[in-house]
Amino acid sequence: MRKFKGHVLVTGTAKGAALVLPEPLSLWGGLNPKSGEIIDRRHPCSGQIVTGRVLVLPAGRGSSSASSILLEAVRMKTAPAAILLAEPDGILALGAVVASELYDNAPPVVVLKAQDYAQINDHDIVQIDSDGTISVTISTN
Repeated sequence: MRKFKGHVLVTGTAKGAALVLPEPLSLWGGLNPKSGEIIDRRHPCSGQIVTGRVLVLPAGRGSSSASSILLEAVRMKTAPAAILLAEPDGILALGAVVASELYDNAPPVVVLKAQDYAQINDHDIVQIDSDGTISVTISTN
């Protein structure tokens, strides 16, 4: 098991299998909040489901409306369990903060150092603690 500490943008706890995106994703036009499916057909992870997964992405991309898509995904119970970023993203953090206020439920959003971010692989089991401690169990898949 590997452990490291991240910078918490939105606090919370979560655990789930990692879904590692090789490039940024705009949730606006890129995620269907009804199904949790990545619907941006130009994205390499198109067709993947984020629901209950720890979404590991380099950064958000594009529209400020992405926060409303994350908010809707939380409401529809299709949101990722957590969001781990290589770069801070205020838009994704805003969506999680509003979801926490409105629904008392939100994925934690944590920014990792580059060397820690690079150690997470698809399907690894990732646990996020409220203080930003990240524990990663390597997947056997």
